Amino acid sequence: MKTNGKSRIAVITNGSPLFTGDAGSGESNIRKWIFENDYLEALIALPDQLFFNTGIGTYVWVLTNEKTAQREGKVQLIDAREEYKSMRKSLGSKRHTIPEESISKIINTYKDFTEGDKVKIFYNEDFGYTKITVERPMQLNYQATPERLENLYSYSAFKKLAESKSKDLETKMAEEEEGKKQQEAIKEALLTIGDDVYTDWDTFEAKVKQALNQFDLKPAFIKNVIEKLSEHDDTAEYVTDKKGKPKADSNLRDTEKIPLVQNIDDYFEDEVLKYYSDAWFEDKKNKVGYEINFTQYFYVYEPPRPLEEIETDINKVTSEIQELLKD
Repeated sequence: MKTNGKSRIAVITNGSPLFTGDAGSGESNIRKWIFENDYLEALIALPDQLFFNTGIGTYVWVLTNEKTAQREGKVQLIDAREEYKSMRKSLGSKRHTIPEESISKIINTYKDFTEGDKVKIFYNEDFGYTKITVERPMQLNYQATPERLENLYSYSAFKKLAESKSKDLETKMAEEEEGKKQQEAIKEALLTIGDDVYTDWDTFEAKVKQALNQFDLKPAFIKNVIEKLSEHDDTAEYVTDKKGKPKADSNLRDTEKIPLVQNIDDYFEDEVLKYYSDAWFEDKKNKVGYEINFTQYFYVYEPPRPLEEIETDINKVTSEIQELLKD
């Protein structure tokens, strides 16, 4: 595209550039750059099976650096997927061609800039969304039972106690055996806490530190041991940080995509707080993304067949199977 003066180009791609990549990714940021600079004039979906080595669908992006006043801030979507003629003999995956009359029709549809069954016109913002990270407070109960102690093996630092980097086989086996003994010793020490269920982090942390006092373990190790001995419990107290603020539970973390045209706070209140009153999100984690769900915009609902008709077909097939079994 020329940097000086008006310019218009067409880029041919498959479907993935329309939606591949989450908010903040390279793909999404390219779409964001295109939309926020108002470069996309039209997007045309062409028939599939147009190329020798692939049968996937094809899209034409019409980009310009100087839109007409009528098109400013808008994008025209044209569904031309049915504008093809079948070839008498296929060439590899190429089975369709676009006849001249269809080409003229597509061009005239683009020029008309009028909505219809196969043409949709949207504002740039309609394709954008804000991705928010929904946090929920950590509520855990804690218990030092043999069953929960097995979870320690999913903690990498605990697992590595029984691993050796030595290349000498004899040394390696000795170090691994010593590590396994340390693992068992830690588990035995934790069992002395008993199988009582605790719902307060600080209380259980004190018990764990007392049980593991004989070992030279780092605070991070103790913290992860406590997490491995915990389970989510809606009745438990919130786990808080030094400032008394509830900590977020990464296992309950979720995301929501909120259209740019919709108020984030209103959406959060209607779609999240209604179900989880203690949930929250942080503005600094919000990311803006863009995607084009072309199929969704041209989706036409087709009602399913009546249940009676389906049941008749099932009975017919069942009768045929019974006859075959008799034979």
